[in-house]
Amino acid sequence: MAAGGTRCRRALRDAEKGTSAVEFALVAPLFLLMLMGIFAYGGYFWRAHSLQQVANDAARAAIAGLTATERDTLARAAVLSEIQDLAGIDPARSTVQVHETEDAIEVALNYDARHDVFFQFPLVPMPPSTIRRNAAVRLGGL
Repeated sequence: MAAGGTRCRRALRDAEKGTSAVEFALVAPLFLLMLMGIFAYGGYFWRAHSLQQVANDAARAAIAGLTATERDTLARAAVLSEIQDLAGIDPARSTVQVHETEDAIEVALNYDARHDVFFQFPLVPMPPSTIRRNAAVRLGGL
């Protein structure tokens, strides 16, 4: 009787060794998909936040101009200067529009991110590949 019990225990132990492999095979694809999503969205949010800061700084820099042309030039120069310092962002894929009303300056920054590494995961649904950020400042004090 003891020999039969030993065989049962040994068979059960061998069966338990394979369960880890089966569990990993079931869980690994979902885990990897979640990991890719975290990486992709983290990169997207980092890009979007960085570009928002560039737009904010460009709008603030434009205040120093005395004419509309000078404010436009200052805003574009600030964008070009700051965007070059951001890792992984290609200044050639960005466009800047400066719109001025009688009481405010608005800087609109668009960036084409479809070739960035963060948008290269086909299984992860991503937001639009064009990142648009705006910043506005009032002219004339209060």
